[in-house]
Amino acid sequence: MSEPLLNPRAEPFFFPGNRIGVLLTHGFTGAPFEMREMGQHLADQGFTVLGIRLAGHATQPEDLARVKWNDWLANVEDGVNLLLGSTDQIFLAGLSLGAILSLVASARWQEIYPIQGVISMSCVVRLPEDWRVSFIRPFSLIQPTMPQGPADFHNSEAALDHICYPYYPTRALVEVRDLMAVMRASLPQIQTPVFLAQSLQDHSAGPESLPFLEQNLSSAPKTVLQLKNSGHVITREPEREQLFSAVVQFIQTYRKA
Repeated sequence: MSEPLLNPRAEPFFFPGNRIGVLLTHGFTGAPFEMREMGQHLADQGFTVLGIRLAGHATQPEDLARVKWNDWLANVEDGVNLLLGSTDQIFLAGLSLGAILSLVASARWQEIYPIQGVISMSCVVRLPEDWRVSFIRPFSLIQPTMPQGPADFHNSEAALDHICYPYYPTRALVEVRDLMAVMRASLPQIQTPVFLAQSLQDHSAGPESLPFLEQNLSSAPKTVLQLKNSGHVITREPEREQLFSAVVQFIQTYRKA
């Protein structure tokens, strides 16, 4: 008997609601599960919510080695088009890699799709300073896999049931690095309102990410939320209710009447 390809509890989700759609995109090596509680909260407020799964995720780590960053962006565009079947307005919301993709998508499609706002959570603007980053493509031939770094969860329950690869192909970091460069170049083009959220104790994004985003989103109205008692996956951390409420307020502010 064949086994399912997806890991248990890692499937995409859809919560039907009103004509305002929210597209939720998870982080690198993660799964839609890390966005599900936020999705349920938004659905309880009446919004239509779709949580997508990025290519190469929630199956097995080796699948990431075959994926390009354009594949992830295509996943986001697929989600937008699926939401347009039942909504008139769309807010893009992403965590970490999902935030990077949401910002790039807004820059490219703000005049094509009815994107009313972007919700960027724990967005990492560049990889850590490390000599290997400059040589990551040839380095991936020497060290084909990388162990997952230590998690910075403040919510012990979330740490126990978090769905994430224990390691990943080093080759996948090439795509993340290149996508980050595209995002950094795209920021001044974004005119759509942007909600920026990050914890002061986020070890992955680091203290430089949020100021960089604020400064370079020069044409976009910005709303900023700084959390104090959360790690990187803020959608599952102790301050998530504060985050969810602020996101709802942002959507209510920038939705079309």
